[in-house]
Amino acid sequence: MIILLLVLGTLLLAGALYVARGFLIIRKARKLTDRIEGLESAGAELRARTETLKADGKAEEAAAVVALGFVPEEALDTDNPAPVPAERTAALAAVRSGDWEAGAAYLEAAGADGEERWHRVRALAEAAVEDDAWLVAWRAARPGDPAAALVLADNAVLVAWEVRGSAWARHTSEEQFDLFHKLLRGAQAAVHEAQKVADPADPVPYMVEQAVALGLMYPHERYEQLWTEIVTRAPKLLSAHTNAMQYWARKWRGSHEESLAFARKAVAGAAPGELLTLLPLLAYVEQENYDDDLAAETFFAQADVRTAVDEALVDLAAADPADTRAIWLRHVLAYLLFWQDRDAEAVEQFRHIDGHIGALPWYYAGNPKQRYLYARNWAVRVTLLEDED
Repeated sequence: MIILLLVLGTLLLAGALYVARGFLIIRKARKLTDRIEGLESAGAELRARTETLKADGKAEEAAAVVALGFVPEEALDTDNPAPVPAERTAALAAVRSGDWEAGAAYLEAAGADGEERWHRVRALAEAAVEDDAWLVAWRAARPGDPAAALVLADNAVLVAWEVRGSAWARHTSEEQFDLFHKLLRGAQAAVHEAQKVADPADPVPYMVEQAVALGLMYPHERYEQLWTEIVTRAPKLLSAHTNAMQYWARKWRGSHEESLAFARKAVAGAAPGELLTLLPLLAYVEQENYDDDLAAETFFAQADVRTAVDEALVDLAAADPADTRAIWLRHVLAYLLFWQDRDAEAVEQFRHIDGHIGALPWYYAGNPKQRYLYARNWAVRVTLLEDED
């Protein structure tokens, strides 16, 4: 009996010890949980303070950059690469009020300047996407007017691309594609009609077809035929070449190699100041944008890219200071010079383009202002602000 009581007592004592140990473990676990929660809270506070300090630092840097005469974030124009000419603003205001004759006069004033005609046609066609009543009136008043036919054709192309959207193909619905192709085939007929009635020397009706070729995926042989029509009329038209760069890009009907080959061939046949050195830079930007495994800081620092940038700077220096096309080259140069750690040279380009960032490469980013400000403010800080310190 005594032995039994001893065994029972031992078991009760062990149970009590086990329960006490359990309570002790629970208390330790609770303390450990409290500690972890405290550490997590402290970590969150530290991260919040770090982000606040970062934001404060960026705000101070931005204010310092603006104090040097650069444009503040809220004033950046993301729609245009440069200030809009006064005559364009006036012409677009007139047509939107129903005055189609102002639009006709605006286009006629471009004369035989293919580059200027292209941009004026595109501006009028874009205005008609919003409201084409004035264009319909123009066509009714002058049924055989080649200028009206040209604007109508480009407008039809733009409407089709508006339906398609700017997303990658994998993010575009089958319904969108069906309607896009239907509208684009209609636009193609309008473009061919505009080509028939146009001045035989005018390259612009064939430039309008470049966007059709892109959307309807012209095979290379057919695109080459279209390209011959353009360069026969205007061998050095920069906008025609930049349009062609899209066709030859890997994301459309070409490859990185074909795009760069097209660009280099164009540069080889150009004289200094004709600004075709923009094309190889576009090829490199397209490649870096397309290939997810490329890092901008190493890809754009490669010897061949640096050489292309150097050639573009020489070309730019030889160009007419009044050549409005130079702004497109300056935008890309500012970006590439920044990535090549040539900050002083980048700042020189930023001074020319600042305020208007509706251009490649800025609009290739989800947040164009963020991309632009990161590059501009860094280059300005390294070049100007740190020198002051």
